[in-house]
Amino acid sequence: MVQNELYSSLSRPFSLLMIALVLGTISRQVVGFHATTASRFSMQLGSRNLITQLVSPRRISTNHNHGLLSTAADLTDEQKVEIEGKIKAKGDEIRVLKEEGAEKDAVAPLVQELLALKAQLDPSILETKKKKKPQQQQQPPKKKQKQQQQSNDDAESDFITAREVDYSKWYNDVIRVTGLAETSPVRGCMVIKPWGMSLWDKIRTELDTKIQEHGAENAYFPLLIPKSFLSKEAEHVDGFAKECAVVTHHRLTAGEGGLIADPEAELEDPLIIRPTSETMIWYMFRKWINSHRDLPLKVNQWANVMRWEMRTRPFLRTSEFLWQEGHTAHANREGAFEDAKTMMENYADLCESLLAMPVVQGVKSPSERFAGAEETFTIEALMQNGWALQSGTSHFLGQSFGKAFDVKFQDADGLEKDVWGTSWGVSTRLVGALIMTHSDDNGLVLPPPVAPVQVVIVPIPPKKNDEEGKIAMNKALDDLVDKLKALNIRVKVDDRDYVRNGAKYFEWERKGVPLRIELGPRDLKKNVCIFKYRAGEGLEDKVSINLDSAANAASEGLKVMHQKLFDAAKARLADGITQDVTYAEMKAALENDEASSYHGSGLYLVPWKCNAENEDKISSECKATIRCYPLEANEAGLFKGKKCFYSGEDATHMALFGRAF
Repeated sequence: MVQNELYSSLSRPFSLLMIALVLGTISRQVVGFHATTASRFSMQLGSRNLITQLVSPRRISTNHNHGLLSTAADLTDEQKVEIEGKIKAKGDEIRVLKEEGAEKDAVAPLVQELLALKAQLDPSILETKKKKKPQQQQQPPKKKQKQQQQSNDDAESDFITAREVDYSKWYNDVIRVTGLAETSPVRGCMVIKPWGMSLWDKIRTELDTKIQEHGAENAYFPLLIPKSFLSKEAEHVDGFAKECAVVTHHRLTAGEGGLIADPEAELEDPLIIRPTSETMIWYMFRKWINSHRDLPLKVNQWANVMRWEMRTRPFLRTSEFLWQEGHTAHANREGAFEDAKTMMENYADLCESLLAMPVVQGVKSPSERFAGAEETFTIEALMQNGWALQSGTSHFLGQSFGKAFDVKFQDADGLEKDVWGTSWGVSTRLVGALIMTHSDDNGLVLPPPVAPVQVVIVPIPPKKNDEEGKIAMNKALDDLVDKLKALNIRVKVDDRDYVRNGAKYFEWERKGVPLRIELGPRDLKKNVCIFKYRAGEGLEDKVSINLDSAANAASEGLKVMHQKLFDAAKARLADGITQDVTYAEMKAALENDEASSYHGSGLYLVPWKCNAENEDKISSECKATIRCYPLEANEAGLFKGKKCFYSGEDATHMALFGRAF
């Protein structure tokens, strides 16, 4: 009777100190626990009373061979996932308080609660630390505070700031915790890590197919461009002059204080690290083009470029970035213009089919055109904070570069003529667009076509002595993997035995893997597995799927998820474009609209009289720019009969205004 009451009371939350004191009063024959041990145990726990009171009570085992207190291994996977959720929520609460300038005394108890929650998964956190050496105990208070702060920061390092708290920090946190990229020792440059590079690889592979179908062939051109080349096209050099990195010497030498540029090795014609390759490629076009039979000539290169940036954001704006740049030469204006427009359409299709990202297709205003172009086609995407992101451009160059580099051809009648040109490109900026279009407060959300891993299988292993169960599990896994691969689904089995299943779920969710499949011994007996999709309306819950049809179900489910992501983004784009507003209304909404704000004001489609001076005034007054003249609205003539919302003059275009990254 007394023993049963004791076990019942021990299941309720109260301090481990009280547990030890109670156990010290009962018979050691009842629980096999010596009173002297209990006393010593009590003394050890006394200094940790604050933390131990916060720890959820552990179960007491009635099996004497298993010891008194159970470990984290006794928790079910569901309990572990629940605890990890509490850890995340507590970390977010601490971060918000710190960002609001809360006092250290107000934050400290929450940090203790966070450690206590972590102790439920890793009891070693509560182990008594070794006594510090006297000189360490006497360190100055400021140094102690700095170390404590660093410890607190480390405890929070895996947390993602909520979008509503700070959208810009959320974006950087997602990149950091999902292992997409890191800053490098070189100012303004980033290191793209394997998971981030695999996203760019998927984009590159898909786009390269489209480019070759467009008739372009891949080539490669030098990284270094003579400065004199840039000077040949006046508008072009003006557009890039402030962003160019210049090589002035060809070797170093020892000098006072270390290595210096050798004064005797100065270059006569300094070299520019390519900001783009028009000048180099058109120099080569002059050698390759002689007759109309050589046209059209279309080349593409996958490369890195350098444009010196003062303020950078990972993937969106860095000094060095990866991209593809296509360059074409044509015999007539119509061929070149159509080539530029077609590539814009190819980029739009790539964004929708691969990235589930709808875009607005349009042309840039004269002020926003590419340096040296007669027309710039663009695709503009809307991010979750209401800002636009230019996601790809295609330029109709006219004859400017052909004339600058004296590229001529002989037509069918034997007449010598100047060629017409285009250039077009997208960059790793698309990775940033992907992140900000779909991801949430839990991490990345990847549309299935672009995901490096589309399905991750997390097996729950049978008991160690269940050899038949292990054989059955391995066979089921092999069969499922083979069926998924036969459907061209990229699949990974996460069978790491040193990582808890709950931690695996957490990791793959953060990385944005579209579908997680769980398979345990109980599932196997029922011939089922458990599906859990990363995102998509109506796909939030776990679903039990028959193992025999799991591969086909996954294939169809991934298509459904992609469509749902696209539909949600398309609805957000439509809702994010406001029409029929005055300039005063737009200005009031945008002048305080910052990148860190979540659910910003969005974009504004308004009647506009093309005027560069007024465009500059609007930019200075409310930081808004013309993202494009949307093709659909302008081809439909929606501006006709309307007055410019800024000048009151007859409108010449429908213009899409907004803040942009």
